[in-house]
Amino acid sequence: MTNWIIRLFIKDHENTTDPVVRGRYGRVSSLVGILCNVLLFGAKMLIGTLAHSIAITADAVNNLSDAGSSVITLVGFKLSAKPADKEHPYGHARIEYITGFIISIIILLLSFELIRSSVEKIIHPEPILFSAVTVAVLALAILAKLWLGLFYKKMGRIIQSTALGATSADCLNDVLATGAVLGAALFAGLTGIQIDGYMGLAVALFILFSGIGLIRKTLSPLLGEAPDEELVRRIEEKLKSYDGVIGFHDLVIHNYGPDRCFATVHLEVPAERDILESHHIIDAIEKDFSTEMNIQMVIHMDPVVTGDEQLDRLKAVVDGIVKDIDPELSMHDFRAVLGKQHVKLIFEVTVPPSFKADNEELINRIRQAIQRYNPQYESVITLDRNYISSTHKDDLRREEVGQ
Repeated sequence: MTNWIIRLFIKDHENTTDPVVRGRYGRVSSLVGILCNVLLFGAKMLIGTLAHSIAITADAVNNLSDAGSSVITLVGFKLSAKPADKEHPYGHARIEYITGFIISIIILLLSFELIRSSVEKIIHPEPILFSAVTVAVLALAILAKLWLGLFYKKMGRIIQSTALGATSADCLNDVLATGAVLGAALFAGLTGIQIDGYMGLAVALFILFSGIGLIRKTLSPLLGEAPDEELVRRIEEKLKSYDGVIGFHDLVIHNYGPDRCFATVHLEVPAERDILESHHIIDAIEKDFSTEMNIQMVIHMDPVVTGDEQLDRLKAVVDGIVKDIDPELSMHDFRAVLGKQHVKLIFEVTVPPSFKADNEELINRIRQAIQRYNPQYESVITLDRNYISSTHKDDLRREEVGQ
């Protein structure tokens, strides 16, 4: 049914990288959610009132809050699709992350209200009026919520939406919650023992912990999380594929919302090559990333001397010293000033986030190790921080230099 809804209501549904199409996915998902949750709220509220069940009534209020969450999601997709302006030159796509966070807060607040209502029911229990209609309504609600959760999950996966992912998780929580309510109703009908309040409390605690997890998940992209490892791998493989590129470093990826990706990188090119030719290659690479991966790439060109045996030997020595300190460290932008009495080695070292030593300590360790190797070697070291989750790749540079 999900595929049928996509084909019927989403024009050009296969072009998910288009912000307009992406907005259509969000609007259709939100409207389907609003319709389903309003219908479930009405049915459960009626049954809960007639049966005097706090668990069923609380579950009905939960559906009403879900409808409100869908409205928030709808507004979020509308606002996130706004084009860039003077105040927000990178666009408004991060609003979608904010709507996901708001939904998580609503889930959390709802859990507190359910805890309060359930405790009151435990202290002042009331018998549940069991009927086949109650069972039928709750069973149908479980099936409807299960479908809606899977619907949100698929739609969120297609357009990589954090907000829809949070809503999907909430729907699957509701399946468990309504299942618990149904179990309490069946148990009371068969045994006469009222566990409605206790079951409502268990459901509320489950929703509470789920809401905390969702808050963490939706806050992460707002705080600035590490880029996806698969995306990093694809970017690195693509950079390696170009003739005339002998290495790269300082890759930084910025996420300004779904399909709003900006990146910078330093590309190493042979110093002996004509600078206009290297510049042409870099322009072509930036254009390819824009058209093929929807990434706005800015490239800094680093000319590298190749074929100099003495420079290559010095570079290999320093690289080995750096790797001995920590295999995750990597060196780049290596230069040497050869004097009669001293050799000045100038280079940069990329430091992974997991490395614990502070900058001054690391520089001293590298400098002392170089001095132990040869007292005539002086070093000028600059440290860079690695902002991607995968380690720096310099295999390509080594292969080229070794040829």
